Amino acid sequence: MKNRQWKLARRPQGAIEDSDFDFVETEVPAPGEGEVLVRTLMLSVDPTQRAWIARDTYLPAVQIGEVMRSFGAGRVEASNAPGFAVGDIVLGLVGWQDYVAMNPKGQLGKLPAGAPLEPAMSVLGMTGMTAYFGLLDVGRPVAGETVVVSGAAGATGSVVGQIAKIKGCRAIGVAGGATKCGWLTDELGFDAAIDYKSENVKARLKELCPDGIDIFFDNVGGDILDAALARLAMRGRVVLCGGISAYNATEPPPGPKNYVNLVSRRGRMEGFLISDYATRFAEAAGALGGWVREGKIKYRVDVQRGLENAPATLRRLFEGRNEGKQLLRVAE
Repeated sequence: MKNRQWKLARRPQGAIEDSDFDFVETEVPAPGEGEVLVRTLMLSVDPTQRAWIARDTYLPAVQIGEVMRSFGAGRVEASNAPGFAVGDIVLGLVGWQDYVAMNPKGQLGKLPAGAPLEPAMSVLGMTGMTAYFGLLDVGRPVAGETVVVSGAAGATGSVVGQIAKIKGCRAIGVAGGATKCGWLTDELGFDAAIDYKSENVKARLKELCPDGIDIFFDNVGGDILDAALARLAMRGRVVLCGGISAYNATEPPPGPKNYVNLVSRRGRMEGFLISDYATRFAEAAGALGGWVREGKIKYRVDVQRGLENAPATLRRLFEGRNEGKQLLRVAE
């Protein structure tokens, strides 16, 4: 058996290209003492992966020649680690490769037997939990408030808006294209959607938020963040989850022009990482699972296939082609 791997060949300049990586074949590793051998089944494809190959972030940058980092799900094929058996389905940083040998302690979590992979890696996984903690703990919504979400048709943004509705808030999404905006309002229950590709975001926010924005959940940054800051309500909160508009930039973008509104409106802007809430993952999974069963939260997954398509699948996020959570199926 061979182990196909995507290794970082160079730091990308602008949008990623296949040539930024080397697609190689190596021998399947043998697990050492205390290790398991995992066969990758599915990879999570996330905007933060573009940052990981550019610079140090909350994790060290992927080094040239290293396997591309990625969260994913896999099946245990061999085990020298107590508590892990052949056939277990596990979740962790498996990377862009068919097989990985690793010590599972603190690195891999087990999926309950029979649990489906797609919701476990989307609405009930890291993206759903990011929406849950980001909105509820950082944003602290109050019934009747107006919540605006950028990147609202993405895996996290779409769940944020639905949780806002569950909590009695108005939910307004910003997304690209009529199809995505229609999904937000017609299927997910958002009160309104703004198509940034065809509408003036600043003008539409003024129209839809006459009393200001109480919570802006930002996945995009850039001009959309600036437009939201211009409409910030008194004591408004800005939840910084991501900034996909700048991930391909070769130079750091300028800061928002309207940040001074945080002073005059007594606002708060705060970033967070999902890992901050690791001790409360069971709480979030329980709440999200209940809302999904009750039909209060709906979700989509966009599943591409084939490890050979990993770079192209990551590009889909920056081309706005994904609807919901982007996943890559590597093996059945």
